[in-house]
Amino acid sequence: MDLERFRLRRFLESLGEDELLRVDAQVALADVAQALEGSAKAVWFTRAGPEGASLAGNVAGSRSRLAAAFGTTPEKLLAETLSRLRSTPEVVEVPKAPCQEVVEKNPDLTALPVHLQHGLDGAPYISASTDFTVDRATGWTNVGMRRLMLRGRREAGVDLVAPSDLRAIYLAQAKRGEPLPIAFVVGSHPIDHVAATMRIPVNESGLLASLRGAPLPVVKCVSNDLRVPADAEYVLEGYLDPAGHVEAEGPYGEFLGYYGAVKRNPVFHLTAVTHRRDAVFQTSTIGGAALARTDTAQLCALRTEVTVWRALETAVRETRAVYATPSSGGMYNVRVALAQRVPGEARNAIAAVFGSLANVKNVFVVDPDIDVFSDEQTDWALATRFQPDRDLVVQSGFRTLPLDPSLEGSTTGAKAGFDLTFKPGNPLEHRVPQPPRYDGPRHASLQAALADGPKFFGELMAATGSRDGREIVRELETLRAAGQLERDEEGRYFHADR
Repeated sequence: MDLERFRLRRFLESLGEDELLRVDAQVALADVAQALEGSAKAVWFTRAGPEGASLAGNVAGSRSRLAAAFGTTPEKLLAETLSRLRSTPEVVEVPKAPCQEVVEKNPDLTALPVHLQHGLDGAPYISASTDFTVDRATGWTNVGMRRLMLRGRREAGVDLVAPSDLRAIYLAQAKRGEPLPIAFVVGSHPIDHVAATMRIPVNESGLLASLRGAPLPVVKCVSNDLRVPADAEYVLEGYLDPAGHVEAEGPYGEFLGYYGAVKRNPVFHLTAVTHRRDAVFQTSTIGGAALARTDTAQLCALRTEVTVWRALETAVRETRAVYATPSSGGMYNVRVALAQRVPGEARNAIAAVFGSLANVKNVFVVDPDIDVFSDEQTDWALATRFQPDRDLVVQSGFRTLPLDPSLEGSTTGAKAGFDLTFKPGNPLEHRVPQPPRYDGPRHASLQAALADGPKFFGELMAATGSRDGREIVRELETLRAAGQLERDEEGRYFHADR
């Protein structure tokens, strides 16, 4: 088993200067958040805090870095992810693991390089943690991403308010009055974070293996029976208190760019910390004005695209592209490029996307000639292919998340679909101007080209091999004067005798 290939440190070392800012000077933890705010690059602080810890942030904060993690391009990232999800996963348990090279005898959350992320946060947060639990009902491992608000050396608050598998597993365990064993991995390859955000009903350790495209090595924790990735940087072991949602957690700068208020949440109790000898701790960028350049927005965008694509596979025939804009948190605004075979397929696509995810709010369906990654092309389609009284679909009463401030206290939300497609048929007025391409069959003369059938001016140039065009104008003038030239409704020239 290669226990270095998918570790965070190796991924950071693979990034060039255009994707990674390495800071080797000593940095106070109080300065970390400002250095990460709005950064287009991942930032690696090699000496963070008084301990001089290695700390990386914003690692998954761009589509290009996620694509690099998968060995592909940003445009092909969704296709590569979907392809890997179709593979058969393999999870292999190993007896020894790098993530347990050091076992802390007196584990202490406050000894870790955990920094205050936003000005009004309730405390420093561990924000890049991937959680591992086992569902007793199925025996499956559940994997997700949860934030941890430090409450002390061995306690942290965990956000379990939103509907999720972990919340359901925890509530079932708490109902029995039993603590829930849990382990948080901190310091992961971006692929593992992508897997942790997926919402697919499977044994989710297998998701990590599938998306890696390689067997996943796991090791048993030192203080409980959970299995975690053996190539992790840090592992925080412990349990969730069965007392329930009883302790104040928050406020916190949330993934939509606004603060989340104080909530009542369960408490995590730390029982062990293990890590590599040269471990890299990790923090995620979340919220703020530069939402598109945060870890959460980019990870949520890819998760949204996978979910939407799968929903469209059964709703319509020819989905060409899906893009969730990271500037909307990676889920609220979704663009779909669709080749319609029959009238109404754009509406079917809108309906399918509405139901695929609670957080999707606005859906834009465009023709295949529109690049869904381009804001200017989408804006152009909205301006020229959309009539509000005909092409706008608005529905209300949908389940949603309360973090959207526009809800103003409502427990349900509305969704809008924008049909930005041309209707069936392709008249000249719907064609997009392009520079002329002088290809096609050649003819001995302009007369022979016209005798072959109606042609646009550029086709006449190509047919005669003209590299100028003005001589064609003169010949057409002569034919017109002789009453031998006509034009059809689209403006093509043809010989009057035909």
